Amino acid sequence: EPGPACVLGIDLGTTSVKAALVAGTERGLALAQSCSRETQAHSDSLGAAPQGMEQDVQKIIKALNECLAALPQQQLQRVTHIGISGQMHGVVFWKSDKGCKWSESGTGPAFEADGVSPLVTWQDGRCSPAFLASLPLPRSHLSLATGFGCATVYWYLKNSPDFLKAYDAAGTIQDYVVAMLCDLKKPLMSVQNAASWGYFNCRSKSWNTDILKKSGFPVHLLPEVGDPGSIAGRTTCAWHGIPKGAEVGIALGDFQCSVYSCLTERTDAVLNISTSAQLTISMPLGFQPPEAPDPSSAVTYFPYFNGDYLAVAASLNGGNVLAAFVGMVAQWARELGFQVQESAIYPRMIQAALAQKQSKLSIHPTLFGERHLPELLASVSSIGASELSLGHVSRALCRGLVQNLCSLFPEQLLQDMGVRRVLGSGSALARNEVLRQEVERSFPFPVVYGKDVDAAVGAAMVM
Repeated sequence: EPGPACVLGIDLGTTSVKAALVAGTERGLALAQSCSRETQAHSDSLGAAPQGMEQDVQKIIKALNECLAALPQQQLQRVTHIGISGQMHGVVFWKSDKGCKWSESGTGPAFEADGVSPLVTWQDGRCSPAFLASLPLPRSHLSLATGFGCATVYWYLKNSPDFLKAYDAAGTIQDYVVAMLCDLKKPLMSVQNAASWGYFNCRSKSWNTDILKKSGFPVHLLPEVGDPGSIAGRTTCAWHGIPKGAEVGIALGDFQCSVYSCLTERTDAVLNISTSAQLTISMPLGFQPPEAPDPSSAVTYFPYFNGDYLAVAASLNGGNVLAAFVGMVAQWARELGFQVQESAIYPRMIQAALAQKQSKLSIHPTLFGERHLPELLASVSSIGASELSLGHVSRALCRGLVQNLCSLFPEQLLQDMGVRRVLGSGSALARNEVLRQEVERSFPFPVVYGKDVDAAVGAAMVM
């Protein structure tokens, strides 16, 4: 007996690729299987070092192939729809008639990246405040920031114009995967990802092409735009056992999919801590964002589904700060002549912090600045001689991350907007009990937690 039809959800995150198989049951959709693989895709940015932040697309696709190869073949053969989400803001370039190579793998046909540029990620810092100020003003409710796709294209236009001449297609990493699966000659992008690139008007659902053309921007690189939840195309051949002709949704933002996987009531706030961190609530039906952004505000409005918007306090500082701290400890150990794996430091750091319930140490952990305050860097205060243990510092760091997010979206504002519960999601929150303790200590609302594969599940649910 063939089993029920399955939907495959994929999330191409900053540090890992996640896949989730969702199947229909009598009680509705249920997670049948999931898999996660770290990409270890960070690569040196030769043209924009030291501010550049790039990833090797071949390594991301390798992790994706490993993920799918680990899922049960029987269930993959029953996949009828594929939903794909991924890290927003970033940009990757390719040639529309190339972009990948298909070959046989142990689990059926699969593709590898070929002739594709590095992915310039949302963490990229090559566009200085002065450079951004020199660009034309977008006609959008969202401010432009470094790491946004259009800002990165402008940077190449000024600093390395020949680089752009080698490509005729561009998109986020998730748009690239959809284009390869469906053999799209022109990339198709959701409103969610387009808004994250800058120079996109959410009201008219169109690029600021007149503004861009006047300044010499290569507008032929801009993808076509469609509504989130619509179908981009069908798989042009079998893929890891998934039948040819499976419907593939237009690529979505990982943040929106994380929210979609758990948000059921408009009185819920969603707290997501992965590589970065967001605190969000859904706006009332019919809400439209202001015509122009408030550059000093930490709260922005992201397009969601069905014309709705989310009010979001998006911090650039989340699990990446904890990773930087662990990297620092490992570096110190090496300098002292010891070899310690970073993967061994994480659990010990969490254990030490769990044993240390209180700490007067105060860490403001904005190691990567914030979009509305790029110059705001991290600081440590109230350093006493008795507050220097790994437990004290780790506890203070986790508390600082949560408090920073709360400062961006104050408790009183949440209460005024009718919030009654906080839904916690994201890999950093799922794996770190100290962070969860600090979340429960910081909010006056009940806190409920989701899973580590929330965005992948959300991408599947949209389908």
